[in-house]
Amino acid sequence: MFFLFRRQQARDLGLGLVLLCAALALMLYPQQSMAAAREGLSLCGNVIIPSLFPFFVLSSLVVELGLAGYVGRLVEGIMRPVFRVGGVCASALVLGLIGGYPVGAKTAIRLYEKGMCTRAEAQRLLAFCNNSGPAFILGVVGAGVFSDSRVGLLLYLTHVAASVCVGLLFRFYRPAAGGKGAPAPSPLSFQAQRFAPAFTGCVKNAFLSTLNICAFVVFFTVVIRLLFLTGILPGIAKLLGLLFSPLGFTPQWGERLLTGVLEISSGVWSLSGEGISAGGLSMAAFILGWAGLSVHCQTLSFLDGSGLSVNTYLAGKLLHGFFSALFAALLARLFPLGAPVWVCLAEQVDGLAGLDFHVSLTISTVCAWVTFLLCLLAAAAAARKGLGKSRRPVL
Repeated sequence: MFFLFRRQQARDLGLGLVLLCAALALMLYPQQSMAAAREGLSLCGNVIIPSLFPFFVLSSLVVELGLAGYVGRLVEGIMRPVFRVGGVCASALVLGLIGGYPVGAKTAIRLYEKGMCTRAEAQRLLAFCNNSGPAFILGVVGAGVFSDSRVGLLLYLTHVAASVCVGLLFRFYRPAAGGKGAPAPSPLSFQAQRFAPAFTGCVKNAFLSTLNICAFVVFFTVVIRLLFLTGILPGIAKLLGLLFSPLGFTPQWGERLLTGVLEISSGVWSLSGEGISAGGLSMAAFILGWAGLSVHCQTLSFLDGSGLSVNTYLAGKLLHGFFSALFAALLARLFPLGAPVWVCLAEQVDGLAGLDFHVSLTISTVCAWVTFLLCLLAAAAAARKGLGKSRRPVL
């Protein structure tokens, strides 16, 4: 059977049948499909656009203005021995941990396209820099899904720790032997743009990137709804439940896992109402680490034409999911969630789940510009340090 799909005609026939079935499903369930599309558009308007658009502008400005190169000088001594990437790559890691999917991946690809890191460094970076932001994990997952801010904090810590572990593991990706590996190009060789053209170009590109992501979110929201209505997803979940029943895996957990594999938001939200358990925390951690096919398609749209391979990225996300699930199970045993929590922290995190569009956009924009100012100050400090070294008299 797998041999047949190696042929182009067989693949085209299979794709045609899938498209035909999708068209029939849309005709059979038009109202439900429209409702799912509205939910996807609502998610884009309330979450995706406010959280990602400012950080897309920020990430592009950090690269186009050359700030990543200056900041890279300060952290070269950390990034190179730990992750075996240049210091300039720190901007992609930090922005990915703050801005969420797929800001980190887009920044890494932009650094490679601008010649500020090598191909091997970009591949390593893609494996661990595309992460979920704290607002989504603390607010939506912690306070919204599990109704406990401590769960959000635990999941975010496991998410960051798993990302670091994946980065440590992928430092061995394509090791240079005998000096054959090309050295990383100097950030100073990059010609930075002036602020006015850089800002206008970054805003236009950020808007197009955000629309691209929203399209994938709406598409996968409709696909998941149709898979449930046609019984395909519940059928696969029952099969998984039978196969892994000795491990306590039920069809209900199979549906949640399959939903999370397809789309992260729907996957984590399917865990709501079940209370806090080690299994639920591990499942949520895996879904957050894996990120879902929707996020992967968003990243692939940026990878197209860059010359970078998707294999390293997908392997890194799969490992991120496994590490996150393992760490979540361990932390849940070490730190029981029934213990008292700091009330101030709980109130602050719980409030993230009820934010509307205007408040979310304001907070995201402020965070983006504060991060940009910090990068600007770090770049100024690096430039001053380099200027001081150049003025030293030669003995």
